[in-house]
Amino acid sequence: MKCPHCGYSESKVIDSRSAEEGSSIRRRRECLRCQNRFTTFEIIEQLPLVVIKRDGSRQSFDKNKLVNSMLKSCEKRSVKLEQLEQIADEIEQTLQSGLDREVPTSIIGEMVMDHLKELDEVAYVRFASVYRQFKDINSFMDELKKLIEGRKGD
Repeated sequence: MKCPHCGYSESKVIDSRSAEEGSSIRRRRECLRCQNRFTTFEIIEQLPLVVIKRDGSRQSFDKNKLVNSMLKSCEKRSVKLEQLEQIADEIEQTLQSGLDREVPTSIIGEMVMDHLKELDEVAYVRFASVYRQFKDINSFMDELKKLIEGRKGD
């Protein structure tokens, strides 16, 4: 870290403390050449995630879109917004920790369905019906049968 006063690249850390609710670290430094003191901030670098849509187009990952899609599925259900935001946070964290910077919507959709299945079965079926684009009542019934069979195994 270069000293803002003399430009020397060597400094020592005098004090470190958490800042911005733990999302960054504030450091007080002292230049080893001129003894000038200055403050730096260290933050976690979030690499951008790109979502590959069904039509092949790409756009930046937007957690708000994810929450809104789940909200539609949970309409008139006793699911709290905080629960959906937590799911979105978990999905984003999982994607960020992965090696791929580009993720197909199919992966994200499956992750959402896994969470919704545990949270609210009606919301799960609603989301699955839009996400999987059921062509007819038989494909919809097949999904319901899978859900019922899964409950029997619990």
